[in-house]
Amino acid sequence: MADYDLVIRGGTVANACATFTADIGIRDGRIAALGLGLTGGRETIDATGKYVLPGGIETHCHIEQESATGAMTSDDYYTGSVSAAFGGNTTIVPFAAQHRGQSIADVVRLYDDRAGPKSVIDYSYHLIVTDPTEAALKDELPAAFARGITSFKVFMTYDKMIVSDEQMLDILKMARDNGGLTMVHAENNALIKWMVRRLTERGYTQPKYHAVSHPAASEVEAVRRGIALASFVEAPLLFVHISTDAGARAIADARMDGRMIFGETCPQYMFLTANDLDRPGAEGGKFCCSPPLRDVKTQTDMWRHLNAGSLQLYSSDHAPYRFDETGKLSAGPNPPFNRIANGMPGIELRAPLLFSEGVNKGRISLNTFVALTATNAARLFGMDDRKGAIAIGYDADIAIWDPDKAVEVTAGGMHDNMDYTPFEGWELKGWPVTVINRGRRIVDGGELKARAGDGEFLARKPFDPTGFLPPRAPEMNTATNFGADLF
Repeated sequence: MADYDLVIRGGTVANACATFTADIGIRDGRIAALGLGLTGGRETIDATGKYVLPGGIETHCHIEQESATGAMTSDDYYTGSVSAAFGGNTTIVPFAAQHRGQSIADVVRLYDDRAGPKSVIDYSYHLIVTDPTEAALKDELPAAFARGITSFKVFMTYDKMIVSDEQMLDILKMARDNGGLTMVHAENNALIKWMVRRLTERGYTQPKYHAVSHPAASEVEAVRRGIALASFVEAPLLFVHISTDAGARAIADARMDGRMIFGETCPQYMFLTANDLDRPGAEGGKFCCSPPLRDVKTQTDMWRHLNAGSLQLYSSDHAPYRFDETGKLSAGPNPPFNRIANGMPGIELRAPLLFSEGVNKGRISLNTFVALTATNAARLFGMDDRKGAIAIGYDADIAIWDPDKAVEVTAGGMHDNMDYTPFEGWELKGWPVTVINRGRRIVDGGELKARAGDGEFLARKPFDPTGFLPPRAPEMNTATNFGADLF
């Protein structure tokens, strides 16, 4: 009788904290042994010359989700999860979006119906909250938390999504009381609307003006305001898709003060610039996302902040809208920048870009790569009892990387339901060649081995900031100092 269902032999294993040589024995979907010279596997993978890493955890992606304007992303939970798997991911946490007038309970049921039959890898959701009614705050969101959906997102911009500062305080307090982590899209709505109006009135409507309409100041102001609100009610807050040095510095300063403040950036701010928006006709619309692409200096800034720990997450913000009338060109073949669907595909390239341009070029260590692509997300989002590390008892979620495998990026080589990639023609070095989710080979030798519905819903733990922040002395300017009768 075999001791293990699968043994991975001869590889270099890396976690966020250490790199070592070991064989891995897998039994019943979990890591059962780490050692040297393991035998007795029904199957064996020779990983000699390769890196054996925790499976990626992608926690910022928009899959089978309607926008506020009613546009549906091009990827459903099948194509989105398949594309994620080919990029070395074993878990995804997309958004389940509430639109005004919808109950939270109805939103959760809707996304259960979408994800359960289709996802090939494990999944959970972040709720997007746009209608924080009394019922949502007192009953529906706590019920979602009890089920293990312990994070959600709010918007400080977009007229159909925005919550007021007062509503945000209510939401932050509710999350704090129930063990939730709030995520926020931080841009100043009034500043953006003012810029859009002035640009369009003067005929500046080409895609390149999208970047002009979302200046860095709009992000920086909103980040600082969000920090003030979260700090006042002593609630955790995660700023997503940070695109400016000043925004990241504000987060770093808050963390040094012991605040429960966290940050994320994305590949587009590290590898693309606003110059990509300046293309003939509507071509620049392929690169419209919010916050917008910045400049070469920002790319350098983001590398520095990732290495310094100012930002804890690196996510794709995969928002796939095809370059046709169903997506980017829904307002016509040459739409003004403010009527182009915001977002770009990238779930499959998230980790390969960081490996090729980061690990292989010496910008980050292999351990930092693991932290940014898996471990930090597992910790922040309540999965670190089973995901994000190669350790005995954890799910056997593993990506085997060939550090020398060269790949030319093409739209046709991707596995999403898109007709373009913003990284067309890029030459990347380092690629996941075998991906394993709970002991099952889901990608191997360039072929999909998983089936729709193989993924499992993950009930996640409450948010726990332990280990992320330095201690700080109590203050007298927070709402909690006024007593439970007011708070």
